[in-house]
Amino acid sequence: MKKAEVYFARLKDPAGLADQVRAVKSSLAASGFPGRLGKRDMTAIKVHVGEKNNDTHVRPELAAAAVQAVKKAGALPFITDTATLYKGQRDNGIRHALHAHAHGFGLENTGAPFIPVDGLAGNHEAEVEVNGELHKTVKVAGEIIRADALLVVSHPTGHMGSGLGAAIKNVGMGLASRAGKMRQHSTITPEVASDKCTDCGKCRKWCPTDAIEEREGVSFILREKCIGCGECIAVCRFDAVKFNYGTGSDFLQKSMVEHAAGVLRRFGGKAVFINVMVNMTKECDCLNRKQAKFIPDLGVLASEDIVAVDQATLDLTREAHGQDLSRMSFLRLDPQTQIRHAEKLGLGNSSHQLIEL
Repeated sequence: MKKAEVYFARLKDPAGLADQVRAVKSSLAASGFPGRLGKRDMTAIKVHVGEKNNDTHVRPELAAAAVQAVKKAGALPFITDTATLYKGQRDNGIRHALHAHAHGFGLENTGAPFIPVDGLAGNHEAEVEVNGELHKTVKVAGEIIRADALLVVSHPTGHMGSGLGAAIKNVGMGLASRAGKMRQHSTITPEVASDKCTDCGKCRKWCPTDAIEEREGVSFILREKCIGCGECIAVCRFDAVKFNYGTGSDFLQKSMVEHAAGVLRRFGGKAVFINVMVNMTKECDCLNRKQAKFIPDLGVLASEDIVAVDQATLDLTREAHGQDLSRMSFLRLDPQTQIRHAEKLGLGNSSHQLIEL
């Protein structure tokens, strides 16, 4: 198989915003994606706007640069994302759009509207055949399959369930419907270690299905109500909530890939993936708190191959720091699970040629 081409615009640390914008523009142009767009192609620009107190997510100015490139090609861009399983600023379409505007992703700043593709409640979906190892069909956001082209702008981070959160996660989890997200998390069965629980109540407050109750001064998870979203793991400050990373992570990563396949097979050659390796953090941008970057900024990657761009992200962080982004974040998790499974399903090629701009 021919090596995939991955374009790399290197940045000095710390990377200034103007330099980030230039890097996005140059890497996107090098990928050739704008030239593949047809006139009036409805082009989804997938971003993650970050939770309320998160400030390390991709900046709206980078989304604006993508919008400008799409408009210049004569296509019709819109910025998008989907609702979260957990409670927060992005758990329905209205709150999500308002929050995106508050974080600078409104029409006046980016030049394109923010349109959630999974509807008001996150359950507007389409069932797509993938014939994967885990799923014959997957449920993805209903309007994403109506778009003509897809431009994915991702912020690589560590992730407590998948090890790496980058382009594959941004598509597979980020463009799944609510039911699709629940299916991906279905084998994650958290438990509370009573000797570590301080009964602070935070996990009970943030559980989206009220599946956690107080018993004898500690939190207790009701398995019959748990949807496996992992919110309790994310909000616990005392390392009291655990799940089986061995089985839970493998299933999550493979299911995430198969949902990505349900989205990407719609677009053929009209998809491109940009990974912004700036302000990288141990955990994903879904956490409702400020996080400190723990790896110096590296630059911006772009490729029409989703597998290659994520593999390049792992390789570059490993070359720079001795361990890749995932292993520095969650040592027990193997992000190559998602890479291998995506290759197996024909989504791309981990063997790539890095072309430095």
